[in-house]
Amino acid sequence: MTDPTAAPGLRERKRLATRRAIQLSVLDLISEEGLDAVTVDMISRRADVSPRTFFNYFTSKEEAVVGDLPELPEGESVDRFLGVHDEPVLDGLIRLLDEAVVTATFDRELVQRRRVVLRSHPDLLARRIASTRVLEDRLTGIVARRLASAPGRAADATEESDLSSAHLLTLVAIAALRHAWGEWIDDDDVDHATDHRYGLRARMEGSFAELGRVVTRQV
Repeated sequence: MTDPTAAPGLRERKRLATRRAIQLSVLDLISEEGLDAVTVDMISRRADVSPRTFFNYFTSKEEAVVGDLPELPEGESVDRFLGVHDEPVLDGLIRLLDEAVVTATFDRELVQRRRVVLRSHPDLLARRIASTRVLEDRLTGIVARRLASAPGRAADATEESDLSSAHLLTLVAIAALRHAWGEWIDDDDVDHATDHRYGLRARMEGSFAELGRVVTRQV
């Protein structure tokens, strides 16, 4: 199994740097010139790449603005989640999201600039929200499979009830992820920006821990 925390090789670092340069360029140009005025040629010149290279990474300027989302792990990670029934399902779900966070590229500057542009362009914001639903739907399907195979599954449980419960669990987990994301982005402490203890993964783990305390608290 590939270690998701391993440092990328030179080729991958170059690819990520080019992708970042394109995204920063399109966000800056839209802030300066307006969405309609920005062209792929302008973005390419600003990012110091060819239009052909641009299209190797994105199909349009809008896609470059919307950006990337964490991707769920596949293979062994999903198999482990589906096969382990001696822990709460939410714990396994959190681990899947944790792996997705580890494999994503977190760039506060890029995210902050994107947020400014998306707030000014509701249509692009809607596209990004729609893209998060792809993640939500896939995660719901995986959780539903786990519930359907659980040894203690209720005799009257159905595929529909498993899917409903899985959707609820997924929404709770993603809400905690969004909570962590918001705190990470809104933290203006310069020291925190370079301290792994305050990075997105650490924030997410803290949000999930707080979620566990809240739902079990007597009030």
